Amino acid sequence: MRRTKLAVLAAMWALLAALATVAAADVKLPAVISDHMVLQQAMKAPIWGWAEPGEKVTVKLGDQTAEATADKDGRWRVNLEPLKAGGPVKMTVAGKNTLTVDDILIGEVWVGSGQSNMEMSVRGVNNAQQEIAEAKFSKIRLFTVAKATTDQPQTDCKGRWAECGPETVPGFSAVAYFFGRDLLKDLGVPIGLIHTSWGGTYAEAWTSGPTLAGDPVLKVAIDRHAQGLSGYARQKEDWEKKREQVMATWKAAAEKAKAEGKQAPRQPQPPRDPDTGPNRPSVLYNAMIAPILPYGIAGAIWYQGESNAGRAYEYRKLFPTMITDWRKNWGQGDFPFLFVQLANFMARKPDPGESSWAELREAQTLTLNLPKTGQAVIIDIGEANDIHPKNKQDVGRRLALAAEAIAYGRKIEYSGPMYESKTVDGNKVRLKFTHVGGGLGARGDKLTGFAVAGEDRKFVWADARIEGDTVVVSSDKVAAPVAVRYAWADNPECNLYNKEGLPASPFRTDDWPGLTANAK
Repeated sequence: MRRTKLAVLAAMWALLAALATVAAADVKLPAVISDHMVLQQAMKAPIWGWAEPGEKVTVKLGDQTAEATADKDGRWRVNLEPLKAGGPVKMTVAGKNTLTVDDILIGEVWVGSGQSNMEMSVRGVNNAQQEIAEAKFSKIRLFTVAKATTDQPQTDCKGRWAECGPETVPGFSAVAYFFGRDLLKDLGVPIGLIHTSWGGTYAEAWTSGPTLAGDPVLKVAIDRHAQGLSGYARQKEDWEKKREQVMATWKAAAEKAKAEGKQAPRQPQPPRDPDTGPNRPSVLYNAMIAPILPYGIAGAIWYQGESNAGRAYEYRKLFPTMITDWRKNWGQGDFPFLFVQLANFMARKPDPGESSWAELREAQTLTLNLPKTGQAVIIDIGEANDIHPKNKQDVGRRLALAAEAIAYGRKIEYSGPMYESKTVDGNKVRLKFTHVGGGLGARGDKLTGFAVAGEDRKFVWADARIEGDTVVVSSDKVAAPVAVRYAWADNPECNLYNKEGLPASPFRTDDWPGLTANAK
């Protein structure tokens, strides 16, 4: 009997081992290479996956056949020759098993990333019901990377491609969808949108570890986290020592409040472990960007910055470094990277002053020094009481204009007026702009949003008027002006546009230290 049982067990183990061997030999594809996907046109399209080390893999799409051999880690990759827009087509991937990927379109692929304003779904925008009902675009395909964090770069993620329709669009990124919808209308080719965002997150969480660690300025993000861990250890130890006493005191206070018909005090909570959550350095890059590399893309759109506003000066280095990091790791060179400037938000202040949000907008604008970058200014469509403004249609449209000009070379005006230079003549300052388009204009009876200061650095509201393609600024309170600021506030009153209806970007002509100059 014992021998029989042992024989049965041995047979079972042999079967399991055989099944494991078969499974290990199976050709596999990452989630982003799957049914209904869009492959980037007019460039070599990477197709990759896993198989048994040394296994030969053959990829067929249309009249193309490409072969690769899995390396010692079981990873393989082929690059299909440039494809023409169209579809649907089918692809087979064969090794010891064969996979079929159906309903593939060829067109333009864009990645949409950032924090909550990129994550905000179509169901939360203005006219949501109508927008959802009308979202019948079979040539737009949607892929959302599932939220995850990890300390090491990953090779795959959870997610699936879906055809855009009233059933699939409600939970998808509104900014990405409206951007893609406008591109479809303007370009007439299939559009693939890969959405990967997480609300309330820092840009350093979206930047790779080696890049942060290798930069003396940005390594501070790693150091901050280490300090947080050290502080947490002390706080946790202190909590454990005092927990019984603290809880007993709270319970007594709660019972007393209940007896007196008052609201009970909030229950004390243990210190929060900083080694969890999405804001650790690099954890979102590792889990939500690395897994989609090196999928062929036309470019990326980005809506983030609110969480970094308290360290806006640091963002001057962090944000362009993050963009360069993505471009390097994607291996496609300087692909177009378009971003949304922070909207107007919070209570409007009666007098000119300092603003961390204005400083963050400035850091974003400075990032335009990188090649093939574009900025959608939305200083006119925010909401004072809502950090998530519901007009995402105009955000998508302004990003699409930037894409058409920067990515697709169309000769259109895609930006509102941008400050270029100033000249001082007595008590007047003349400001010159780029991106004036068909001309400068004010929405309202007169220009607003300009402030001027002398050597004392005390800003006062200024009178401003348009003269041709310039704006002349003055104040009878400042006899010798040295600096001008425009829309320099959390929620400024401002109304300078070009004739194309695009708002001027906030700016300042001075470089005096701001609120976040020494923020750590």
